[in-house]
Amino acid sequence: MKILITGANGFLGYYLIKHLLNKNFEVIATGRTDNQLPYIGYKNFTYFKMNFNNVVEVEEVFNNVYPEYIVHAGAMSKPDECELQQAEAYLTNVEGTFNLLKAAEINKSFFIFLSSDFIFDGSKGMYKEDDTPAPVNYYGKTKMLAEQAVNKYKFGWAIVRTVLVYGEPFSNKKNLLAIIKEKLEKGEEYKVVSDKVRTPTYVEDLAAGIVSIIEKKAEGVFHISGEDVLTPYEMACKTADLLNLDKTLLKKVNADNFTQPAQRPLKTGFIIEKAKKVLDYHPVTFEEGLKKIFNK
Repeated sequence: MKILITGANGFLGYYLIKHLLNKNFEVIATGRTDNQLPYIGYKNFTYFKMNFNNVVEVEEVFNNVYPEYIVHAGAMSKPDECELQQAEAYLTNVEGTFNLLKAAEINKSFFIFLSSDFIFDGSKGMYKEDDTPAPVNYYGKTKMLAEQAVNKYKFGWAIVRTVLVYGEPFSNKKNLLAIIKEKLEKGEEYKVVSDKVRTPTYVEDLAAGIVSIIEKKAEGVFHISGEDVLTPYEMACKTADLLNLDKTLLKKVNADNFTQPAQRPLKTGFIIEKAKKVLDYHPVTFEEGLKKIFNK
């Protein structure tokens, strides 16, 4: 079974491809840059340099490999960049998805789209799949528009929404927990938001959930996240406790204290009962995820 992945050089791409190769799927990895993944030499791994904003490049790759499944994980994903560069964000997150859907339609490929909790306004939190999107920033708007396009796709599709993905960094790309560890080890103070609520997602769980969608050919919208309801400040404190670092260096701040181009939803987090029932999805606790990351 051939599975084409966009955004393969990214954080999720690295882990998803590892899971797929371990299950002997044939993986066609794609990215805008040269291959950065450590899977060269695996018999079921192929890499193509492909910018999904470029229709010609997309057609060339699809005509070469004829993928049966597509996992569209590539995106312009930093909210502030999307807010400041809206034309580029639309081109990448919306038009790029259109390009892939058109190519997928020719092969009748099953299409899996990675979306975000940022399609919601954050007024209540703990969202279900059928709650109404109402994004408060341009990144969330582009994800919502791309979801609407996927909903109109004629063949099988799934939308995977997730929340604040964490895990061991790939290729020295730091995430929140790695930054906290580094700052506290240096004895430096670090400001962390304490009034935003999320259900953080362990990256290995997210990858496993996507593999389950592929194996079951499960259609529709799925919320895939952790179950622990935490603020970034609480995440930081738990990290400090596990690593025996001085959490008094962590300074609580509110969203109002940050000046950012893109507004963030205050309370998101997901109800994941559908994923549990349909995908047999069972995430680790945040504490378990931390122990896996830091080998504790």
